[in-house]
Amino acid sequence: MSDLGTRLRAAGRRLTPQRQQVLAAVETLGHATPEQIVDTVSASGAPPMALSTVYRSLEALQELGLVSHTHVDHRVPSYHLTTHATHVHVVCRECGSVEEAPTSVADDLVARLDDRLGFDADVTHAAIHGLCRTCRKQP
Repeated sequence: MSDLGTRLRAAGRRLTPQRQQVLAAVETLGHATPEQIVDTVSASGAPPMALSTVYRSLEALQELGLVSHTHVDHRVPSYHLTTHATHVHVVCRECGSVEEAPTSVADDLVARLDDRLGFDADVTHAAIHGLCRTCRKQP
């Protein structure tokens, strides 16, 4: 966490206990909504943390490139460590299951978007919705 303190100070920010707790919760959960982070921090025995504090902490950690978010559904984003942003999320619109696929599955799409539009796509930011194998088999 000392590296975090150095990075925060270099960006004109402080390393607060809340930012440390939020980062630790994201690391523990893998994918976390702000509400899940509040619950995890509370379950750790730390003093209760306001949802607004979690959002401010996530914003600071995101600006530093330590966390990122994905829009898995139409509600709140799910946050994860940037080192975890190595996959595409696929979400079943029937049962709600969320799976991960390597970003390489979208290489052709990313290359075509770049070729035709000069667009550099980030496939880790949004989820692809469809039907999972199990739900496709149901009549």
